[in-house]
Amino acid sequence: MSHLYQQTYISPVGDLEIHFNEQAICQISFLHPNKAEKLKESLVAQTNLPPAADRLLSHTTKQLDEYFANVRQDFDLPLNPSGTPFQKKVWETLTKIPYGETRTYKEIAIAIGNEKACRAVGMANHNNPIAIIIPCHRVIGSDGSLTGYAGGLHIKQALLDLETLHAK
Repeated sequence: MSHLYQQTYISPVGDLEIHFNEQAICQISFLHPNKAEKLKESLVAQTNLPPAADRLLSHTTKQLDEYFANVRQDFDLPLNPSGTPFQKKVWETLTKIPYGETRTYKEIAIAIGNEKACRAVGMANHNNPIAIIIPCHRVIGSDGSLTGYAGGLHIKQALLDLETLHAK
């Protein structure tokens, strides 16, 4: 079993906590502001990472930097989200939503071959462990409204705005 490491990434839309091992990104989640402040107070740079984990962290932060600088639209990182086969199928489908576009829960349900699974798709979206890279922020309600997002609707809107303004 591989050791799990974590690192805080300061993004323009909020602080993220990256969990990774030597092979893949396992989780990226938004930090609650209170937790982020406590982490900043005691933040010690992750040191002595094994070379493979250090390279993965470096590639991850570089790609996130490029995404927020509007020079990257697709991520090329090894991912290992923990979830059920159904959730993983939904998350894989989310990665196929083009940058700057959105899909509804129903469209995702149809894409995975079960158009009646809208609520289950919503729950899988809600449980997405790898924010931004698995772009659950690109999923909206059937009426075009923003629906829940772990980082908050203001962050979801900021990510959609970033992508819409810079889509090719």
